Order: sequence, then C-alpha cells, then structure tokens
Amino acid sequence: MRRLLVLLHRGFGLAAALVLFIAGLTGAVISWDHELDEWLNPQLFHAKAAGTPLPALELASRLEAADPRLRVRFLPLAVEPGHSLSLFVEARIDPATGKPYPLDFNQVALDPVSGEILGQREWGRISLDRENLLPFLYKLHYSLHLPDGFGLELGVLFMGIVAIVWVFDTLIALWISFPSRQTWRQSFRFRWQAGGYRLNFDLHRSGGVWLFPLVLMLAVTSVSMNLKEQVMRPLVGWFSTLSPSPFASRVPAPPEAPLAPMIPREDILRLAEAEGQKRGWQTPVGGLFLSTMFGVYGAGFFEAGNSHGDKGLGNAWVYFDARDGTLVGADVPGEGSAGDLFLQAMFPLHSGRILGMPGRALMSFCGLAIALFSVTGVVIWVRKRKARLAKRARESTEIAGDEGRSAAPAVPAPSCR
Repeated sequence: MRRLLVLLHRGFGLAAALVLFIAGLTGAVISWDHELDEWLNPQLFHAKAAGTPLPALELASRLEAADPRLRVRFLPLAVEPGHSLSLFVEARIDPATGKPYPLDFNQVALDPVSGEILGQREWGRISLDRENLLPFLYKLHYSLHLPDGFGLELGVLFMGIVAIVWVFDTLIALWISFPSRQTWRQSFRFRWQAGGYRLNFDLHRSGGVWLFPLVLMLAVTSVSMNLKEQVMRPLVGWFSTLSPSPFASRVPAPPEAPLAPMIPREDILRLAEAEGQKRGWQTPVGGLFLSTMFGVYGAGFFEAGNSHGDKGLGNAWVYFDARDGTLVGADVPGEGSAGDLFLQAMFPLHSGRILGMPGRALMSFCGLAIALFSVTGVVIWVRKRKARLAKRARESTEIAGDEGRSAAPAVPAPSCR
C-alpha cells in the first residue's frame, strides 16, 4: 500500500510541480496586489482635482455616453479621499457585426471630481510592464493565462482540476510522511546542519507536515475558487442545504448574446438601499456590478476602498434580476446554513483576509512554502532517479559479466609430456 501511495505522490507531484510553483509565487505577491499596484501605478489610483466628488452613477453614465461601445460592469459608489474612481467595463454588441465591439481596455480610472480619464488598461493582459504587472500576475495565478475555448474559461477549469489533484496529493503526502510509529518524531525535524540533500528532504517532508493544515486549506479553497458551481457547491449541497444562488440556477449566456439589462443602475441602487434598510444594515451600498452572462445585478455593502472585505467573512451582497429588478438572492456573511457559511469562508480563507493583515502575511509565507515544496520535490525525484539509473547500470554490467564468463569457451589444460 505504501509503495502505491509513494508512486501516486510522485506522479501527482511531478505533474503539478510547475503549476504549483507558479501559483505559490504569484499567490505570495498578489496577497498585496492593491498596495503594490498602487505603488507601481500612482497615475491610475491618485486623483489631483480638488473639490466635491461627482456622484459615481453620473460619472459612469458620462463614460458610457462618451464611448457607446462600452458598458460599465463594476462601479464603486464611493472612493477614498485623493483616490480615483476605478471602473471595470465590457464591450457592447456591435449591431452591424453581431459581435462585441473591439476594446483594448477593460478598466478605466476617472478623476471623481472632474470626470477626467486618468488612465485605462486591459486588466489581465499578458505583459510585464509596470502598468500591467500586478493584473498579469493575478490572472496567471488562477488561470495560467490559458485561452478560453468552446465557450469555457479553460484556464480556470484547468487550475481547478489541478487543485483537485492537489487535495488528494496533500492527503497522500501526509500519510507517507509517517512510515512507522517508532520514527514519527523524525517527520517533524529539520537537519539544518546536515545541509545538502538531507536538508532538502526535510524541507519537503517535515515542512509539509508542519504546514499540512494550511496547505490542505489552500488546496480545498482553490477548488472552490475555480470550480465553485461545477464541483464545490454540488458537493457541499450533499451535506447541507444551500441558499439559492442566481449563478447556480441560471444558464450562462454566450459572449455574443449577453443578457443586456432592462433596469437602470439608479433603480437597482434604490432597491439595494431599501433591502439593506429592511435587513437593518448600517453599512452603505459600496458598489454595483452587472453580469450580462447571467442577467444579474449585484449590490455590495462596504465602505470605500473595502470591496474585497479586509476581515472576517467579507461583505454582504444582494442580487437582482437585471430584466425586472426581482430580488434573486443574497450572500450575507455569518448567515445561512452550515454549507452557506462554509462557502462564504472560501475566499477569506484562501486570501488570508479572514484574519486581516496578519492573515495576508501568512498566505504570502504559505505561497513561498508551496513553491519551495515544488522545487524540493523535484530535487528528491532527480536524486532518486539518478540512483535508480545507476543501480540498473550496475546490475546490467554484472549480468553482462556473468553471461560473458558463462559463454566463454573452456581453455584446455596444458598436457604434460
């Protein structure tokens, strides 16, 4: 049994080593994506005009009127003092071609006072320049920048499948890290003074044992991040009743036939504010997003600059049908069934934001550790492979020598005369 598990761990590890190395390093960096992005690109985040900011809804309408090719799909409703209003946009359908208008950007930074366009970029573009570096790394982390195809986000699906393999491999690794009850203490120690291959082995095995709970958590949450509707939600639904989700119950529309909204953003904001008052929430509506793939508006409740949720289970969201304004779902941190709470915890756990700043620092450390495990695992495999090949070579030489001796003609004994 142990031999089989070792072979499985070797196969899984080698197959996923490069992917996990990339995911680990990029994860360590993107734990601080907003801070690093703002440091690298102040022109996209800092506004200079003095005065009272214009309403975000008005700024979004102005942008759409100035460029009819685009539609705003995410809109913060308030900004921190001195910061720009960063909107995400998507291309509308060109009636002449039946395809989306060509846009070379999907993010626009506006001065909230003057409405001036401070900059625009294609978030996620494959580029290592300052303006695109952090979005490039972020998208690399969850999709490897693999192109979409067959109406599917193939990169997201691929990384989700790798995450499933990672979950099983992590469990197998823990099992084979304890070969016997008598030597269990050795699986926790590091032979720092030994150096070389022994230390490399300890970093791989003992490091994995010490960080096992965190690595398993990252593997499981990775499945949820990439395959929530396909895998995680149905799986959790077997054990716990889940609240209705507008994204799980609707068939996504193809890119060339998006579900255009029939309700203006202003009405959705009023509906969201009324829903928040009904539920007794004191936090304002902090942002609106539109999914033309599912025909759904989302309204998030958060303070300016806190769209990701910097502590706990994140922000509350309510969802409305984009055609008639019907309330179709809500995601309220801390409310719902055990399954709802489990799913709510996935992103806060994966990003470390559930613990605030210390959690993000811990996830950066874990990302570096995962990259290290990938490298040390390959080193172990190379060392053992060389040993196996050398052993086979010796055995072949010995067999050839034995065969040569047995096949050599007998030499007649000299005669005595």
